[in-house]
Amino acid sequence: MTTEIRWPEPYVTEALRAVRDTSPLVFGLTNYITAGLNANMVLAVGGSPAIGGNPAAVRPLATAAGGVWINLAAQVTDSPELLLDAARTAHAAGTRWVLDPVTVGAGISVSDDLAAELIGSVPPTAVRGNASEIIALAGGSATSRGVDATATAEDAVPYARRLATRTGSVIAISGPTDYVTDGEQVVAVPGGHRWLTRVTGAGCSLGALVAAFLAPGTDPLRATVAAHAVLAVAAERSALISRGTGTFAANVLDELTILSEGL
Repeated sequence: MTTEIRWPEPYVTEALRAVRDTSPLVFGLTNYITAGLNANMVLAVGGSPAIGGNPAAVRPLATAAGGVWINLAAQVTDSPELLLDAARTAHAAGTRWVLDPVTVGAGISVSDDLAAELIGSVPPTAVRGNASEIIALAGGSATSRGVDATATAEDAVPYARRLATRTGSVIAISGPTDYVTDGEQVVAVPGGHRWLTRVTGAGCSLGALVAAFLAPGTDPLRATVAAHAVLAVAAERSALISRGTGTFAANVLDELTILSEGL
């Protein structure tokens, strides 16, 4: 059975309030193209982001942070060993962390191997990806076209449930309707807007938001659902007042800020 959750479901607003009130440190390893938008979305909901792959800073930040997100696209500047070090440090410290398996299933063996190593040795609290990435991560045959999915979110739900059961991680699938599962419960998060797919870094920023929502200690399934629901409503509201994707991206940040500060 699938449950549908939208803003302003009470536990979604409670999860956002927890981020705003605690302003958690959220540490991320991501790629330079999306880092600014990632950081600004975390700031908009009330978190305190730190981004970067300075080897000397990774262990202290992964230990001190309330939440960590690791985007495999960080490999454009950071080594796989550095990403593994961040995940292992977070795991050892009890820091909740999020994996964004960008390009898994696209034929890039280093990403496939790194994702398998991370999932197998230090399972993340949550995984957020598109349908093709989640299917591939679960051992299915779907392939992705670079960072774009070639499967639907609905196609990926059975794979996500199996992956969640195997790893103990919450698995989130992005699409026109997002799906989040802990292996037993499946939650659908409708909404958002098609322009999210035309803003570089919007999906990567969702991984950062999930880490921020996990940081205060909110139940992992609810925190992951809440992050998706908050971005969905911010995108819907932004689209109503935007002329195109440029103003849309800026207005999403405004709407996230208004949601957070209006609680």
